[in-house]
Amino acid sequence: MEDTARLESFKAYDVRGKVPEQLNEEIAVLIGKAYAELVRPSTVVVGHDIRLTSPVLSAALARGLVASGVDVVDIGLVGTEEVYHATFSLALDGGIMVTASHNPREYNGMKFTREQARPISSDTGLFDIEATVRGVLEGGAAPADAAQPGTIERKDVRPAFVDHLLTYIDPASIRPLKVVVNPGNGGAGPVIDMLEPHLPLRFVKIHDHPDGTFPMGVPNPLLPENRAATSKAVLESGADLGIAWDGDFDRCFFFDEKGEFVDGYYLVGLLAQRALKRHPGANIIHDPRLVWNTIELVQEAGGTPVVCKSGHAFIKEKMRQVDAAYGGEMSAHHYFREFSYCDSGMIPWLQVVEAISEAGRPFSEMLAERIARYPVSGEINLTLKDPAAALRAVRDKYAPGALDVNDVDGLSIEYEGWRMNVRSSNTEPVVRLNVEARADEALLKAKTEEVTALLESAR
Repeated sequence: MEDTARLESFKAYDVRGKVPEQLNEEIAVLIGKAYAELVRPSTVVVGHDIRLTSPVLSAALARGLVASGVDVVDIGLVGTEEVYHATFSLALDGGIMVTASHNPREYNGMKFTREQARPISSDTGLFDIEATVRGVLEGGAAPADAAQPGTIERKDVRPAFVDHLLTYIDPASIRPLKVVVNPGNGGAGPVIDMLEPHLPLRFVKIHDHPDGTFPMGVPNPLLPENRAATSKAVLESGADLGIAWDGDFDRCFFFDEKGEFVDGYYLVGLLAQRALKRHPGANIIHDPRLVWNTIELVQEAGGTPVVCKSGHAFIKEKMRQVDAAYGGEMSAHHYFREFSYCDSGMIPWLQVVEAISEAGRPFSEMLAERIARYPVSGEINLTLKDPAAALRAVRDKYAPGALDVNDVDGLSIEYEGWRMNVRSSNTEPVVRLNVEARADEALLKAKTEEVTALLESAR
């Protein structure tokens, strides 16, 4: 494969590619050198996920950093949010996580931050790193090695991370709920084990041993086919709720006591209200795909809802701009001010357990009113030949007479009883549709079918 094809691994927010065709030790070393050239750091934290290729790539990345005169704090096998936490809590100059999250097993990748765990994306330097790497692969000179190489310090940061997690709840307020936890053989299991002595919960653990061969498949609970194990365990054990994570556990997904998967949209409003208990009157960030439930709950709790384009780099930037206490996306990314505005897959479930304990009623009952008040279609993904034409057709048909039309992220159109958001993928010819209604399942169904048919006519 040509060298330039390898650089297909550089995406808008991170690096993700097949190993070794698109990402290998040579490229990892060069990425380390290019990152050092861009950021000019003194000390950087490096961690990696459970994939079998991760330790080798992490070591190669560290070699590139050290050759550039950068000191490396190697925190080993961790989750992405542990790199974030180490970066800001140790006041380091940046952090790099070797992970491909929920991608297939033959993939690996990297996520990058600067100081305070600020993300590096295509808009803030990631493509500068790519240009440097590509230049070397095409025959140019690599960044020069430093006269004085850096050092590598291996450090166990998990105890401090667990201590930090426990500050988001009052453990004394938590009842002895039975909780199914399913890390999907990803990295969440050891963190659950360290949290367990601090909590009165009764855990039912499935697929909790980290295993980079992914014996149960790559953990991605957003896929309906990956939810059965958690749902079954909840029902068989009589648990109060179930929780599943993706591989690098920066996202968590919930199941109620009936084994039903909970749409991430409803968690945004619930967690926003938790944040407003801690920070009265604060700003709360939400994405524009589904909004009515979140806006209502935030305003009822005395907060100010602020809409922001979806995507972690956009959310984190907007949170800093308005000093938001919490930010949430329906895709299960949840961001917290005290966590340096970063996303976490651990803080949300701890706060949900606390909320269920305080409510004293089943999880499904806590959610039922909100789901009935604002039913949703679930995200519908359509592969189309001409997504731009499809969006124009939707605008032409539905914008006239609408109460609101905006382009914050894709196309959002709002009527009195229903609204929708239609977005094109940045990387593939896919259009993503979300529809919500005001307490009217029949209207939701009718409008979802109507808009879907219009979009499909562009195939």
